Amino acid sequence: MQDVKDITIIGAGPTGLFGAFYAGMRGASCRLIDNLDQVGGQLTALYPEKYIFDVAGFPKILAKDLVKGMAEQGLQWKAPVHLGQKVTGLQRASENGKPLFTVVTEGDAYPSRTVLIAGGIGAFTPRKLPLKDVDRWYGRGLHDRILDPQAFSGKRVLLVGGGDSAFDWAVNLQGVAQRILMIHRRDGFRAHAATVKQVQELSAAGKMELRTFWELKEIHGSDWIEGVTIVNNKTKQQERVPVDCVVPQLGFISALGAIAEWGLEIEKGEIKVSQTMATNIPGIFAAGDIITYPGKLKLIATGASEAAIAVNHAVHFINPAAKVEPGHSSNMAIFGQTED
Repeated sequence: MQDVKDITIIGAGPTGLFGAFYAGMRGASCRLIDNLDQVGGQLTALYPEKYIFDVAGFPKILAKDLVKGMAEQGLQWKAPVHLGQKVTGLQRASENGKPLFTVVTEGDAYPSRTVLIAGGIGAFTPRKLPLKDVDRWYGRGLHDRILDPQAFSGKRVLLVGGGDSAFDWAVNLQGVAQRILMIHRRDGFRAHAATVKQVQELSAAGKMELRTFWELKEIHGSDWIEGVTIVNNKTKQQERVPVDCVVPQLGFISALGAIAEWGLEIEKGEIKVSQTMATNIPGIFAAGDIITYPGKLKLIATGASEAAIAVNHAVHFINPAAKVEPGHSSNMAIFGQTED
């Protein structure tokens, strides 16, 4: 068993990393636990090479570079990070009349005075293509996520989907892939309107092809994908198309996993919190995409704000004499700053 920390943060994505920063700034000991093998959460696992445009201070920044900066900031006080650790349970006891939680993983146990759940969308897996033989093509040209765009250099790529990821990659693979065909089962899209317009313009200019009401019926090949059969779901017309790579972007299946068994108040798969990011269990806080409250927005920016709120209230929960208000970092001695 590990030593007792003030705050155990479940999730080492942007929200968790900023929570670690705030814990250190407030002089609270903390640790991070994540079931992934790298910090960064969805940014690292799903779209490290995609640009992010809605984080304050950056006109645009690659997801992997944002993670690098947030890790440098969040881990500057040497908070231990336990990666590849799937949370399997929670034990509850007391310490000097206060709750003491022990977060249990497959490999260890982590006692803590408070817990901050910052697990993003929970344990997530990409939604697979509804084809009976789909698994045989992984590693042979079928990719449900893109970690290195250059792996598609000179390739004929089929994108399947109508959401942000599909449209973003249709744009980001321009000049990399030899040919891009994008199909969607209907003519309505879930992507940002500006990106949809951009892809439609690229298609009109002949730089790629966008087809609506088309679906993937079958993948062909031997050792590697050589082509696909697609079908128009309105006319029933079928067409065989030569491709080297198939990239389904159909969303994700997420689940809270063991956290759902802790007795937390959950609504539609998300943890309900108060304005202080407190859950219905005293001493357990939550922040980021995993939570819900009236007016909640699922953004990196709001996740960081929620992490700051949660940590400041966790510090006050541990020691009621500690102020909730952290003060201004520009005046803090911990950063070598003094008041004017």
